Amino acid sequence: MAEPLTEKQQVSWRAFVESSWALHTRLEDELRAATGLSMSDYHVMVVLSESPGHRARMGELASRLVFSPSRLTYQIGSMVKRGLVLKQACPDDGRGQEAVLTDAGMDALVAAAPLHLKTVRDSFIDHLDDDELAVIGRVFARIREA
Repeated sequence: MAEPLTEKQQVSWRAFVESSWALHTRLEDELRAATGLSMSDYHVMVVLSESPGHRARMGELASRLVFSPSRLTYQIGSMVKRGLVLKQACPDDGRGQEAVLTDAGMDALVAAAPLHLKTVRDSFIDHLDDDELAVIGRVFARIREA
């Protein structure tokens, strides 16, 4: 059995869990209300927009998004139906599949980005100074790697 958390650890853990859930809920609600996109839609489109040729192999995309393969398959299927992405065979390996950002997907991302950025600033960035942001960046990079 795991060792119980100290009071200080418990307070820190609860603050993280409660604030991160609240932040994610606000980001999701405001993005969906303003654009019809979910945070998962947005995240997929950002990663694809930053990928060469606006395309990525499904396995690589799942890894970058921290999605299970089945979750990514469902997400991409939903986005294909809305014309935001295409799913195509890999040109260099016919067995593999790639997700490809469509022009409509790029347009949706470009339209959503300023609205999402405002929520990110209002809900998170503007409440922290540069030193705090640097600590958060280091801490969560280390946690993600673990």
